[in-house]
Amino acid sequence: MRRSGPFLSPRSVLAGLMLVLAGTLTAPAAAEPSHAIAMHGTPKYGPDFPHFDYVNPDAPKGGTFRLAALGGFDTLNPFTIKGESAAGLGRLFDTLMVPSADEPFTKYGLVAESIETPEDRSWVTFRLNPAARFHDGTPITAEDVLFSFETLRTDGAPLYRFYYADVAQAEALDDRTVTFTFSTSTNRELPLILGQLPVLPKHDWEGRDFAATTLEPPLGSGPYRIADFEPGRTIRYERVEDYWARDLPVSVGQHNFGVIEYDYYRDATVAVEALKAGEYDFRAENIAKVWATAYDGDALEAGHLVKLEAPHDRVAGMQGFVMNMRRPVFADPRVREALAYAFDFQWANRNLFFGQYTRTRSYFDNSPLAATGVPEGAELALLEPYRDQLPPRLFTEEYTPPAVPAPGEIRANLRTALGLLREAGWSIQDGVMTHPDKGPLSFEILLYGVTFERVALPFVQNLERLGVKARVRTVDTAQFLNRINAFDYDMAITSWGQSDSPGNEQREFWSSATADVEGSRNLAGIADPVVDALIERVIQAHSRAELETAVHALDRVLQWSFLVVPHWHIEYDRLVFWDKFGRPAVTPSQGTQVTAWWVDPAKAEALAAAGVLAAR
Repeated sequence: MRRSGPFLSPRSVLAGLMLVLAGTLTAPAAAEPSHAIAMHGTPKYGPDFPHFDYVNPDAPKGGTFRLAALGGFDTLNPFTIKGESAAGLGRLFDTLMVPSADEPFTKYGLVAESIETPEDRSWVTFRLNPAARFHDGTPITAEDVLFSFETLRTDGAPLYRFYYADVAQAEALDDRTVTFTFSTSTNRELPLILGQLPVLPKHDWEGRDFAATTLEPPLGSGPYRIADFEPGRTIRYERVEDYWARDLPVSVGQHNFGVIEYDYYRDATVAVEALKAGEYDFRAENIAKVWATAYDGDALEAGHLVKLEAPHDRVAGMQGFVMNMRRPVFADPRVREALAYAFDFQWANRNLFFGQYTRTRSYFDNSPLAATGVPEGAELALLEPYRDQLPPRLFTEEYTPPAVPAPGEIRANLRTALGLLREAGWSIQDGVMTHPDKGPLSFEILLYGVTFERVALPFVQNLERLGVKARVRTVDTAQFLNRINAFDYDMAITSWGQSDSPGNEQREFWSSATADVEGSRNLAGIADPVVDALIERVIQAHSRAELETAVHALDRVLQWSFLVVPHWHIEYDRLVFWDKFGRPAVTPSQGTQVTAWWVDPAKAEALAAAGVLAAR
């Protein structure tokens, strides 16, 4: 399950209305209500906890936090795939529950003051906090929760359809109590997934087209509201001073900035220069060369500008060149495997990334969830029934992405690639890799920014040595999103974020049911019954040990499916910011929580006195 919540990055249009089971289902006898729920085990924080350990409960409020975004925006509705939504809209909407950042997957009450679910987790009941209010003062009721659930499932992005696929019935028991009954007792994550539900105001949305783009500021209940905006250029949020949940334990020490602003820039290069010029305050740097070379100068030497490597224990997930298997050219796994041999990670890491990265080999890298070695024990027993449907090598070899003896020494890899292509029926004719039935081996690599051109172009050059005609096409972010949503690409650079408690989101990533649903995250177009079965085993895991076993099996099958040319990951966050902030002493396992930072008035005044940044 993605800890950030599904409403922050929806990408597609719902194909049809989800049908629920007919009739009235009656929940079993009530379980005991609780302030929190953990996926496995018990919550870290008890019912009377004052605040999370990684916040400063006495953090001052106020000041301005300025950020950059790339591209533009044309809608203030983040819940559908139409248009490009503005950055930061998640701050407007409260959810039933919220996660902690120092546990694998535990939810604590926000709009819901309590949760109850039986041992088999076949249903869940949320009791709403009587103090919960929308920004217009209207109480949040069970009807709002039901409206949010049904609207997101029917008119929201496709991910909601798959998140809530096992919900058979939703009903309001009274104005403050909602029960969701499930069609299965094996999906143990569902109560926590429902806890992520963003609660929308029924009275504000009724009679409006939820699926349409809109520039009417939405009514929320969260810690911030929209103060003003200019479409495609800037958006400004202001802290809600009378925020109903400000004194709840899950909110104490967080949401400290008085104003949060996003300014939009055309590309990352311009955004970096704007940061150095003091146009905004904070940047999470994701370009290794920029991190290594761009921030030298007087401001850094004087300590006014800070570069911070902040370690974390997050699962790395997978980034890479994804191959769209809906295209005939990528249908054969031998072709997909062969193309990976043309990517020289060692050269890129030395020459482009200053040696900062580790090669990614797993869809759950940087964690115990990653499949290593060969399957044995419980994992082998889980995979054994599918042996005749899986590559024999999966049982005898550890998957490792192609490597070279030394950076730039790619010839042996290209020979291996040539052998695989020949096995698949391809041969070089007049310098072009050609198949007697499919013609030339040719495809386009879709990018959304010039940053990745320096990675893709050397890859293209190596492919040319194989007779493969690859070309790079760079488009703006809006066109990129539209083409990704419509599966209108051959190969593209993308990523799948993972958590240390995977679950229902794996259906949207890899299941047969999502392969043809435009806007889903099944970007590779994989439709494999073995993968489908293993996803369900992940979802049904009753213990952490069972979860790790099932994830190892799923990861291993994905590895040997050759869906991507794997890229790289890093085990710390690269943060650059002007020294105007106070930060908590504790950094949780999920990494730096900027929502717990605050503007330090003394530091801000010092920057202003030095003439490098206005005191805001």
